[in-house]
Amino acid sequence: MFVHERNNGSSISEENSKKIFDRFAQTDNNIRRKRNIMLIDTHSHLFVEEFTEDLPQVMERARKAGVSYIFMPNIDSTTIDAMLSVCRDYPGFCYPMIGLHPTSVNESYEQELAVVHKYLSTSNEFVAIGEIGLDLYWDKTFLKEQILAFEKQIEWALEYDLPIVIHSREAFEYIYKVMEPYKKTPLTGIFHSFTGTSEEAAKLLEFEGFMLGINGVVTFKKSTLPETLTTVPLERIVLETDSPYLAPVPNRGKRNESANVKDTLMKVAEIYQITPEHVAEVTSVNALKVFGIRK
Repeated sequence: MFVHERNNGSSISEENSKKIFDRFAQTDNNIRRKRNIMLIDTHSHLFVEEFTEDLPQVMERARKAGVSYIFMPNIDSTTIDAMLSVCRDYPGFCYPMIGLHPTSVNESYEQELAVVHKYLSTSNEFVAIGEIGLDLYWDKTFLKEQILAFEKQIEWALEYDLPIVIHSREAFEYIYKVMEPYKKTPLTGIFHSFTGTSEEAAKLLEFEGFMLGINGVVTFKKSTLPETLTTVPLERIVLETDSPYLAPVPNRGKRNESANVKDTLMKVAEIYQITPEHVAEVTSVNALKVFGIRK
């Protein structure tokens, strides 16, 4: 959510950051070896064509990095089969969601929603409705349709007792306005790819059943997300990659994959000044709580 960068610096000095990183650097290798360390990638598109050639190797690297669960949000009707195929090939490891991504909303969005509803009404294999929301990065041509699609899928989430995973780009006020009436409902979910301000975080945390999804953006040099996270309780965040996008440093600019969630973990541990093991434990509990999965 709010996938953009601002350059206002960070509240953590480079010198202090290095000291904290050095203190925990040894843990990076330990994460892959300790059985009690569990990492969860709450948002990954490993079913897209970027992974066609080496998906087994991608999955193996994720396991070696300590990843125990990968949650996969759908995009539109053209990606459902590929997503389900991957999840069925890796049962108990990859879990599918169903939903219509806002960038796929156009004048025929109702046909796309009909496909989503058909799957919802005939299958119980989906762990969430997502990713859904609003994207005004390019233009507002289909803003009305995006809002209608978003609202309809929220209603389905309540009907089918599923969490939602929300995508928002250049649309914070619209997202908040749509979501506000649901504050007192059982609705739960994740504000995916959060990169906003402390003020925006505070407003989103008003939705008690929701977590903020933190990905590789937190490692970017010009990101102000580290400063924002100092105001967010660890109990309200989950980790994600958004693969194949937004790869964290040191792989920024390359294809992202689920194994790289460990780099985001290390940065988050640095920000909160606690061990990566503790961050992994708390964020994993948070994620499993959202998706209704018990270890």
